[in-house]
Amino acid sequence: MPHRKGDAHPLHPPTEVLTRGFDPRLSVGSARPAVFRSSTYVFSSPEAAERAFAVALGKARPAEGENIELIYSRLNHPNAEILENQVVPLEPGAHQAAVFNSGMAAIMTAFMSFLRPGDALVYTLPAYGGTIHLIHDFLEPFRIHCVGVLAGRGAALDEAIRAAQNLRVVFIETPANPVMVMTDIARAARAAAEHPDRPLVMVDNTFLGPAFQHPLLLGADLVLYSATKFLSGFSDLLAGVALAKEPALIEKLRAHRVMFGNILQPDECWMLDGRLPTVSLRMNRQSKNAQRIAERLVEHANVIKMHYPALFDDAEQIKIRLAQCSYPGAMFSMELARGREGAFTFLRNLKVAHNAVSLGGVETLACHPKTTTHSGMSEEELALSGITDSLVRISVGIEDWRDLLADFEQALDAI
Repeated sequence: MPHRKGDAHPLHPPTEVLTRGFDPRLSVGSARPAVFRSSTYVFSSPEAAERAFAVALGKARPAEGENIELIYSRLNHPNAEILENQVVPLEPGAHQAAVFNSGMAAIMTAFMSFLRPGDALVYTLPAYGGTIHLIHDFLEPFRIHCVGVLAGRGAALDEAIRAAQNLRVVFIETPANPVMVMTDIARAARAAAEHPDRPLVMVDNTFLGPAFQHPLLLGADLVLYSATKFLSGFSDLLAGVALAKEPALIEKLRAHRVMFGNILQPDECWMLDGRLPTVSLRMNRQSKNAQRIAERLVEHANVIKMHYPALFDDAEQIKIRLAQCSYPGAMFSMELARGREGAFTFLRNLKVAHNAVSLGGVETLACHPKTTTHSGMSEEELALSGITDSLVRISVGIEDWRDLLADFEQALDAI
């Protein structure tokens, strides 16, 4: 728990997220951060400019408490600094963060910061379709050896890590999108720590974090988010966030962010920062809604299988869930009767929920992963991952759960 000099006692995260890294005196007394839309910043002196560039280019490191002046908004800007400070308390174990203009930008920057031609990446399957597309169509042609392992197969993941040469990154998405299979983060971190290359363990925590799952406390090195989803919560902006225990990891990401030009813009930083205090409130409501609905829909005649952490029937998956996350979250997937036709009929008949991709918003969304979010995967990968014609993915919002349940039931009845 953070403790600032002069504080009578440490501040808790809900307080820190509202107070950390923002001084109203630097914003004309504004009680909440303003938007700084400047592209360039005036230096107080030539010496200050020289120092700012030395730090920005990695030639020098700032001294503790030193105020480094801003240069240019591709490098950094006040709204990014405020957001990066205020998101840290939400992720237990984190000490620094970097923000990006999308979740894919965060993942891409993380990969390109720590992988080089000839290196190896071990990753879990399935994962978000954009991530799989990045691995196959960019990393592999870049001569990075990529090894996919089915989510939840702890022994197979251990073996893949042990066998890999020049292993630099172990990338885990848990629960796996869209089949909700969980991977044991602590076990993967132990296997990585035993490897002579000491690869970094990166976790895409978008589905359950930061409210319900804390990878850094389980041994992960870097946590990645599509902040477009639960962190933002309103389906109206794109953003990505990376957080780490070790400041040096974030400093490296920021250095590459300068080259790639994928920093999150001031307006989006300001919008996202204003929503951070409500993340846990929204996610708790969404998780409660989802659990109530999933526990009822699992009994419906047209639901062949329900994929939801609170309803796992595999002993190992139950063990991982109990050890790794505090609540089951807002995401579930269902395999429906009559295959693709049944799935499309269900989606076509929804009245409250919307047939759309993305997730984590206050509104409920439903999609058919095989033909949308994961359509870039090969038929072999789809079959191996359990992404079938009958599978639909649901992101539950904050509506009254009874209205959502009735909507899902009438859409299922239409199959």
